[in-house]
Amino acid sequence: MPSKPWYHKGLRFQCQKSGACCKNHGDYAYVYLTGAEMRAIPEYLGIERAAFVERYCVEEPGGWFTLRMDRPACPFLENDRCTIYPVRPKQCATWPFWKENLKEGTWKGAVKECCAGIDRGPLHSAEEIERLARETEAGFD
Repeated sequence: MPSKPWYHKGLRFQCQKSGACCKNHGDYAYVYLTGAEMRAIPEYLGIERAAFVERYCVEEPGGWFTLRMDRPACPFLENDRCTIYPVRPKQCATWPFWKENLKEGTWKGAVKECCAGIDRGPLHSAEEIERLARETEAGFD
């Protein structure tokens, strides 16, 4: 019988709208983009894909694209608000419920250090948390 995850009773999280998650935090400075996001974001911005890539992206090994994070924050963070919120990447929409964040030490350490919403707000069930983590991963299969 598989053991229950450490968060089997759920985790509390509520976005505090601080923009802190959109700022560089070492390993949390990468926002990978799916093919669908590489189409939706430039369309939303009203620019060609090539211009979007040149201005806002970095091509990583393996042909993956990430948002350019060579500044202290995401290029779409202005006044602590996301300027592409309706088409924000799935990785952003599912924060902090990412597979790699669900290790107890990571959640209570690095994630909590950069996210004021941890341990606040509604209780998210283990099922919901795992669904969100799978959604995040699914875009990169």
